[in-house]
Amino acid sequence: MRSVWNGSISFGLVSIPVKTYSATERTASVSFVRIHEKDGGRIHYRKVCELDGEEVPNEEVGKGYQAADDTIVPITDEDLAKLPLPTTKTLTILAFVGADEIDPLQLDKSYFLGPNGVAAAKPYTLLREALEHQEKVAIGKVAMHGRETLAMLRAHDGAIAMHTLLWPDQIRSASGVAPRDKVEIRENELTLAETLMDSLGDLDESELHDDYREAVEELVTAKLEGGEPTAPRAAPGSGGKVIDLMAALENSVRAAREARGEGGGEETEEQDEESASVTPIRGRKPAKKAAAKTGSGGGAKKTAPARKASGSAKKSASGKASGGTGAKKTASGGSGGKKTAAKTSAAKSAAKKTTAKRTGKKASA
Repeated sequence: MRSVWNGSISFGLVSIPVKTYSATERTASVSFVRIHEKDGGRIHYRKVCELDGEEVPNEEVGKGYQAADDTIVPITDEDLAKLPLPTTKTLTILAFVGADEIDPLQLDKSYFLGPNGVAAAKPYTLLREALEHQEKVAIGKVAMHGRETLAMLRAHDGAIAMHTLLWPDQIRSASGVAPRDKVEIRENELTLAETLMDSLGDLDESELHDDYREAVEELVTAKLEGGEPTAPRAAPGSGGKVIDLMAALENSVRAAREARGEGGGEETEEQDEESASVTPIRGRKPAKKAAAKTGSGGGAKKTAPARKASGSAKKSASGKASGGTGAKKTASGGSGGKKTAAKTSAAKSAAKKTTAKRTGKKASA
């Protein structure tokens, strides 16, 4: 890597010569060139002097500072080198603080610092080890690219990383951004939101990639091959419509758990209803009823003969026991049926004899 700034870190009376390297790569992101829509020709930007209208080569381009009256004052690199600022070549550490004391809004650009020379290896390693052991970051000032800025140093992957910081007065106020009216958040809504946070799990860096860049590359490939680009996948969302917040949270929890392979279908829905329901007490009652129905469907048939057997045992042991009423009726059902059948047949035979006597009397008359 090519160093972008060479200087030293001032750590008390210790000076650590370092080289600065850019820690980020932006060439992988999507970038477009401007073209003339009429003929497809590329549009170039040329540096043209506004006084003579001629194009200026890069070696003739310098720096200038525009004053309040719009007067431009030329500034050379020699002028900047003569400024009485120790931070032009030295990063002066001012304090050591906890990383949580730095507002992420202040983070600007990221760099790696490496030791510049063999003699810098030991003090460089000492500072890195101190930062790791104390779990702190160093705050200092440094002048880079024509301006002085705050800088934060921290240990990272065996090296020292530097993040340039914006000045506190460069951070805008958030007043007027949040909702002005008071919004009431119910406890069950907050509980579901926290459940969703837990269900999403940890961040897997291997799954982080630029979907937009991949889609643009597929589009370019399709156009080069003369084919039609594939239809874009619709992103999930409500389309700006007002949605049921509770239903959206419950569905989000269910989808997150299914994505992590923690089950799906009706069983998952029942688990989600028990763990993330607005009224978990009522949510458990149907489960008990379902269990009772399941028991009556299978287990009740098996226990019925036992109950009959116990009823008949009570009948044999106690005779007229009140608890065995059903058993008595059931047990005597067979003999009662035989007696009823006998009475019916006797009545039929008696009716036949009566009919025969009447017929005989009429015949003799």
